[in-house]
Amino acid sequence: MEENKGGRPLIELTAEQITEVGALASYLNQEQIADYLGISRRAFIDILNRDDEVFAQYKKGKSKAIASVAGNLIAQAENGNAAAAIFYLKTQAGWTEKQTIDLSNTDGTLQPTTIQLVAMPEDHTSVHSEH
Repeated sequence: MEENKGGRPLIELTAEQITEVGALASYLNQEQIADYLGISRRAFIDILNRDDEVFAQYKKGKSKAIASVAGNLIAQAENGNAAAAIFYLKTQAGWTEKQTIDLSNTDGTLQPTTIQLVAMPEDHTSVHSEH
């Protein structure tokens, strides 16, 4: 335990709250967990930094959720969900998609395309009016 050098007293979590941190970490971010515990996000981060047991429960809860979602993603990919398979392969197997743009003309040359700007007539409302 870290020594308090003045200021506000250190917040200590009960054994029950530490268990709750592990369960909540599967679903909530740090700010939401802090709100649930009735403390500031900064106070919760300070607790995570100084209390190995709270940090371990937090990481375990996050890991359980990630494992569950990853398992569902893999099951969907194995069952033919192409989007799930592509997402998994991009994030876990290094797959990438590359798009190429062919700038050559139909004759194979790389001559630049010329764009000509034409001034609008003075009474430009007639261009957009319906007759």
